[in-house]
Amino acid sequence: MKHHASKKHWTGLAASAACAAAVFGSIGMTAHAEDVGPALKDGKIGYALTDARWAILQTENGKTECPNGFNEGPREQFKALYPDGGTVADTQLERESVARYPQDKEDNFSYHHAEGKHAIGLNLDGKVGPNDFTSEAGDTGIDNQLFRAIGCTRLFRAPDGTFAHFTNMWVREMNFNRILVELTNVDSLENDESVDVTMYRGKDRLITDATGANIIPGGSNRVDERFGAEFIHHLKGKIENGVLTTEPSDVRWPWAVFLQRPGFYDIHDLRFSVKLGPDHAEGLVAGYADIETWYAQLVRSWSTHHSSYGGLSQPSLYRQMYQLADGHPDETGAMTAISSAITVKMTQVFIEHSGAEMASDQNQEDLPRVALDRPLAR
Repeated sequence: MKHHASKKHWTGLAASAACAAAVFGSIGMTAHAEDVGPALKDGKIGYALTDARWAILQTENGKTECPNGFNEGPREQFKALYPDGGTVADTQLERESVARYPQDKEDNFSYHHAEGKHAIGLNLDGKVGPNDFTSEAGDTGIDNQLFRAIGCTRLFRAPDGTFAHFTNMWVREMNFNRILVELTNVDSLENDESVDVTMYRGKDRLITDATGANIIPGGSNRVDERFGAEFIHHLKGKIENGVLTTEPSDVRWPWAVFLQRPGFYDIHDLRFSVKLGPDHAEGLVAGYADIETWYAQLVRSWSTHHSSYGGLSQPSLYRQMYQLADGHPDETGAMTAISSAITVKMTQVFIEHSGAEMASDQNQEDLPRVALDRPLAR
């Protein structure tokens, strides 16, 4: 017999579920009416992530959100700093050093934040504050300060921004980024007041149609229960009018770039707001992105060369993220995380277990960690 969640258990999530369909419409995501995939079996259904981007509400040429234009990148800043050139050590290497340790020097360059009243995201703190956005559907209290930080940097803007393009490609092509989501204890994909949600990292490639462009449902994917143990997370959720919402939970989100260089984002208070179907699921994942792991993963594997394509100054962005940070204060009271949202699409898969799951959220401290560079001193 199910244990039903109390009303207090779901404070702050009901509003997200009620407006989810409108939110998905604003980002071009709607449930597939043609979904005729396999029915629930033994109260279980699995999905694999196929599309993911950091959520930016865009207008043509940034007319609404970037009235002052887009941010300048490494090339423009380099030219301004060294108009007469100089030695490699005093110019190129100096700038590479600052990108990795951005607090070493002052950053006096101007920076354009995304503006306007509207953004994609969820109300993460259950409040309506002066810095919050409103969704296009009219829901208030939307927390997405990362949008404010990256929304006017071309690199992150879809579809042609380099980071936006490659991020979506790496979700599909790199096994390290194979995120699986399994729902269990499910009575119905339309309404169920208590379901279990588990996130895994998978091992296998996704199955495509003959064009290779579209991920098709019905494939199978094995759980990486050994090397992906630290990416296994258990969440409590519910389904209302076909929308899955979950309780906030701290999650380590696996992420590798280019040649599958491994890493992760730590996301605090992550929660799903996703429209479910038997073949597909689409919507939002939102939470407070830890700034150090977010920036370290970006810098370790994203070269200045590639950042230049889209006007991303890494040290400038680092400073802006801390200025806009709005979550998880440290012992001094300084905020260490920034509210964010990811637009996601998932396709149904059959998730295969070995029967020897090695991890849960209760014993993560004993597990090996994917190594990152040492934390950046703030």
